[in-house]
Amino acid sequence: MRSEMSRINAGAIARWWRNLDRVTLSCVGILIGLGYILMLAASPAVASRIGASRDMFIFKQVAFLTLAGLIVLITSTLSRSAVRNLAIFGGIIALGATAMTLVHGMEIKGARRWISLPLMSVQPSEFLKPCFAVVTAWLLASRRRIVLRGNIAFPGMLLAFIGFGAILALLKSQPDIGMLSVITMVFMTQLFVDGLRLYWVTLCVASMVGAFGMAYIAFPHVRSRVQRFLHPDVGDHYQIDTALRAFGNGGLTGRGPGEGRVKDMLPDAHADFVFAVAGEEYGLLLCVGIIVVFGTIVIRTLLKAMREDDPFIIIATSGLVTGFGLQAFVNMGSTLHLIPTKGMTLPFISYGGSSAMSVALTMGMVLALTRHQVGPSKVVQAANAPLHPTTFQDAPLIEGRRS
Repeated sequence: MRSEMSRINAGAIARWWRNLDRVTLSCVGILIGLGYILMLAASPAVASRIGASRDMFIFKQVAFLTLAGLIVLITSTLSRSAVRNLAIFGGIIALGATAMTLVHGMEIKGARRWISLPLMSVQPSEFLKPCFAVVTAWLLASRRRIVLRGNIAFPGMLLAFIGFGAILALLKSQPDIGMLSVITMVFMTQLFVDGLRLYWVTLCVASMVGAFGMAYIAFPHVRSRVQRFLHPDVGDHYQIDTALRAFGNGGLTGRGPGEGRVKDMLPDAHADFVFAVAGEEYGLLLCVGIIVVFGTIVIRTLLKAMREDDPFIIIATSGLVTGFGLQAFVNMGSTLHLIPTKGMTLPFISYGGSSAMSVALTMGMVLALTRHQVGPSKVVQAANAPLHPTTFQDAPLIEGRRS
């Protein structure tokens, strides 16, 4: 009896499972599992400190991560054209919602980035990252495939820059320099992969350096963070010093589950500094393991992109995984004081509904785009095809065995 998941089963679920990158999906599952574990460790102390129920963050994050897992699975089943359409419509909605934050958004620490909903607050700019990466890839790839009347090439590059300019203006107005930096790096990476000439790449890098200098002058919170990073004797270093002490306390194997102390002292132990909680309670081994999981996702996706022939797939997956990897690097790097601090979550591990769902959308799109596109007819034909006639009839006879 043939199993439903056998190689000759032409069912939709079986085809999806056979053609999916199961290693990347397993890594996503590991990160979601670590998110549950570290939220159990970090959030009760934070909730008690603000006067809320000890289980408030846990229950919310369980719901967020469950929804995130469903988003990954559902999005990974989409066709490549469906991923493109989802990114276009999702990008339009996210762009409009981001613009709405400037008028009706919640102001937290001087920034308007969130829209208040009955059960949670949403940061629309989080969803701009995956949608922008896919739409940009489609625009850049289309300029080679679509020719308008009069043999005029489709202005994909121009439209991509217009979209980036709109996002730049909105994020600067919130302000959200960290998100803008990540989206800029994603855009520059996609332009480079698309074949941008070296002198244009140099000009783009110089422009980014100039923009950072302008942000340093224009935004006091950016200047404060940079100065605190460069000059340890300037400003308040409480959170960084506490996080570094937590890594030292954890050592190689950690103090043990629930035995950490950093979560009792850090206001953002469940969010921006959850990596420090992992280091103190589970030690260097778990921290290295987390880095390996993130690295596996990034490197494996890039290797798959290198084997693709479709420019849309190559550019889209490169942009998606660049944003994913940069977000992880910024969180872990700032916790370890390798870069200036920036309020950015660790994908699937830090607390946050908007972050969990946007990262889930990112990884679902990556899995969908890197999935082998095999139609059901081909599977059936391969299963029912007779053996090639040369298999036995034309095989060389062994001398002495001819009848």
